[in-house]
Amino acid sequence: MSPAATGREQALAEGWELVVGLEVHVELSTATKLFCGCANRFGDEPNTNVCPVCLGLPGSLPVPNATAVSFAMRLGRALGCEVQGAVFARKNYFYPDMPKDYQISQYDQPTSIDGRLELVDGHTVGIERAHIEEDTGKTTHIGGGGRIHDADYALVDYNRAGVPLVEIVSRPDIRTAEQARSYVRELRAVLLAVGVSDARMEEGSMRVDANVSVRPAGADELRTRCEIKNLSSLRSLGRAIVYEAQRHVELWTSGERPRQETRHWDEARGRTTPGRSKEDAEDYRYFQDPDLVPLAPEADTVAAIDAALPPLPAARRAELIAVGGVGAADAAVLVERNQDRLVRAAVAAGADPAVTATRVVNDLATDNWSRVTPDGLAALVAMETAGQLTATQAKQVLAEMAEAGGAPDEIARRRGFEAMAGDDLAAVLEEVIADNPDAWDRYRAGDETERKKLAGFLTGQVMRATKGKADGAAINRLLEQHADQ
Repeated sequence: MSPAATGREQALAEGWELVVGLEVHVELSTATKLFCGCANRFGDEPNTNVCPVCLGLPGSLPVPNATAVSFAMRLGRALGCEVQGAVFARKNYFYPDMPKDYQISQYDQPTSIDGRLELVDGHTVGIERAHIEEDTGKTTHIGGGGRIHDADYALVDYNRAGVPLVEIVSRPDIRTAEQARSYVRELRAVLLAVGVSDARMEEGSMRVDANVSVRPAGADELRTRCEIKNLSSLRSLGRAIVYEAQRHVELWTSGERPRQETRHWDEARGRTTPGRSKEDAEDYRYFQDPDLVPLAPEADTVAAIDAALPPLPAARRAELIAVGGVGAADAAVLVERNQDRLVRAAVAAGADPAVTATRVVNDLATDNWSRVTPDGLAALVAMETAGQLTATQAKQVLAEMAEAGGAPDEIARRRGFEAMAGDDLAAVLEEVIADNPDAWDRYRAGDETERKKLAGFLTGQVMRATKGKADGAAINRLLEQHADQ
């Protein structure tokens, strides 16, 4: 019996533990393919970026792309891997999307081994290997359910065949679906930071396979796993892992055991479906490609790569938190959006760190924020912290700064924003209290939870009366002062 499809992450039944390892395939952003001069470009007309080499025609010979090898080593070092001498191997299998009937990959001597990736919550996932290989073509099955078994025919686009990939294989250190999503988010941030891939899951330049198994809580065994192929979004990744883990628990508890196989995720139905039996390494009959010489990176080359690495996401989060007043959650959002440098520069210009982070996280969630300068942001935060602008007004000013640029004081003046005098605010509050005596009595007599709820109501009434010109923090201070009288 299959577990019910659900969009929410659910805990496993008591006594069971989830074990997940991820294989992430990342297309490198080189100008040309891995072993030929064809363009590495997404979205072109099918079968226009092809040649005898990537079509596997007789007599053609591959030539390694030096930039792809350099990118792969850069990524390996960013993931803390040892970069070593490597050998290209032929991985033999027949699928129509690889016309030469084998894929050039790396087997027992990959470029990068033994790395690690620290997640935002501090959990560390080991990296088994990160090896170079060529991508396959894209097959589209027409008719039926879009799968090979019930399709009327298939179309193959070889534009992607031969595009350089790095496959990053994690160790089975992931214990929840959220950790799996966090791992992919962090890996994507590293890829963007070092500039080796655009990592666009929606275009297929970053694809995830999830190896899922379960075991009794506290055990250290690795039980039969199933590999869920080609997950193309974080939402699908989380849902597929949860479904598959629950399916495994139900099989084990009913006296059955899962079959080692690949499975496919059906997003519409919220379930995995069987694919093919999972091959082991010997089934691919790996052997060294006789047309390609081994890679032998020199120590000076690796040292130069290390010296050129930019600050990575974990270091940038730590640097942002170190300024004080910025929490870990806000730091993670700011680094993911690439807004951490803006915040640090504004703080260096004198802005309050906590207010700056809050304003940017909450009110600058847009791709179009390049017009906001550190000095302008610092000036805006200074106006807000000095009481010259309310939080609502500051939000509106920041939105205009992002859209059209400009100095915050000029925008505020043009919009008619000005600080509301304390006496005027107190008078408005007195009127609100007089108009809402029951709410005021409950506020004065209530506990902390009740007061918080009623403070929101009373503050809303003041905001309405002042047309948003009052400062929320000032209203709360006045409410507390009145209640203590």
